[in-house]
Amino acid sequence: MQKKIWLPENEMPTHWYNVVADMPNAPTPPLGPDGQPVGPDALSAIFPNAIIEQEMSAERWIKIPDEVREKLLLWRPAPLVRATELEKALGTPCKIFFKNESVSPAGSHKPNSAIPQAYYNKQEGVKRLITETGAGQWGSSLALAGQMFGLDVRVYMVKVSYGQKPYRRLLMQTWGANVFPSPTNMTQVGRDVLAKDPDSQGSLGIAIAEAVEEAAGTPEANYALGSVLNHVLLHQTIIGQEAKKQLEMVGEYPDMVFAPSGGGSNFGGIAFPFFADKAAGKEVRLIGVEPTSCPSLTKGEYTYDFGDSSGLTPMMKMYTLGHDFMPPGIHAGGLRYHGQSALVSQLYHEGLLEAMAVGQKETFEAGVLFARTEGIVPAPESNHAIAGVIREALRCKETGEAKTLLFTLSGHGHFDMTSYDRFFKGELEDFEYPEEAIKASLANLPKF
Repeated sequence: MQKKIWLPENEMPTHWYNVVADMPNAPTPPLGPDGQPVGPDALSAIFPNAIIEQEMSAERWIKIPDEVREKLLLWRPAPLVRATELEKALGTPCKIFFKNESVSPAGSHKPNSAIPQAYYNKQEGVKRLITETGAGQWGSSLALAGQMFGLDVRVYMVKVSYGQKPYRRLLMQTWGANVFPSPTNMTQVGRDVLAKDPDSQGSLGIAIAEAVEEAAGTPEANYALGSVLNHVLLHQTIIGQEAKKQLEMVGEYPDMVFAPSGGGSNFGGIAFPFFADKAAGKEVRLIGVEPTSCPSLTKGEYTYDFGDSSGLTPMMKMYTLGHDFMPPGIHAGGLRYHGQSALVSQLYHEGLLEAMAVGQKETFEAGVLFARTEGIVPAPESNHAIAGVIREALRCKETGEAKTLLFTLSGHGHFDMTSYDRFFKGELEDFEYPEEAIKASLANLPKF
């Protein structure tokens, strides 16, 4: 039985896979304030032309620049691992595989998009990148990428995570980035939030709005986003493509694919290449796992909404809890986002993807079991996928089904140990967002 499946470096994908080419219906367009579709010009103030082209593209394959592949080779191809010890502990007939994205320098899957985004901005003469981050995985990845290509990086980090995860902040600073706890008094967006709630814990929607505001008002700067948008999910498909090749090497194919789902970069990254097979008639189930405290797919509404809290971005059709939704300060900071990728949302709405929501305690129980069997301490976001896999593996134990299950270990939890400390002390709580609070937030959806 092979424990780790290594893909040779010369087998690393040369192109990104664009799911748009295989979607049964064309993607819904982003809309401007007047309710009319927006074109590339609406994005040119904050994105380079190459990124805008990828955002709008329907081509099935988009070449990865050689300079980007050279940087990705620092750790890619990432290993695919058979979770044999977890299988034994569960007593399941299932085979469980995980794609280990924690091996990147930043400790997560996020550099897969940070590096190409930094490259394309550098090519077009941009001097500074401005972004937001929740748990800090995206911010540290962009800081790393900025250092690689000589770009200044500024990061608005959600305040609750800024306090919970000081070592991710320090990692960003080590790579030369400036980091600010959002909401700040540096932007009009931040000042408005603090005027209403001086103790605001912040959210990804607020941090996005602050970053977009600064980027739009700074001529030499552009904005970079770590999830949600089409080009980000495109870059992340290197995960699923590698996983498919590695499974082929050992004669396996998954019955079910799991990934954490907040904005969609991780889920789309592993699921979309398998969706290509599904679109061609292959039987495979693709499941995004989200927190019960921020259940955009399982409890949100499929409608047009802003990607940020203040309405600075174009409106996207997505599963949303409302752009001013304020999730509780759970420790999976990367999943505290009010909406989902428009591509993930559309495919979910059409019944081609699945979703489940898991409580915080169950996810940490899953992460501890994984650490005690497979040795890797997972990030709180990754714990959601592990919890989903464990549920299915135990169900199969009861039915006797011998399925093959695949998930993404999206990152390690080395900088999240305060979260584990609180779990061991019994201080973590499950939070299932009240229906009335979601309805109140959805009442403020944009009207056009």
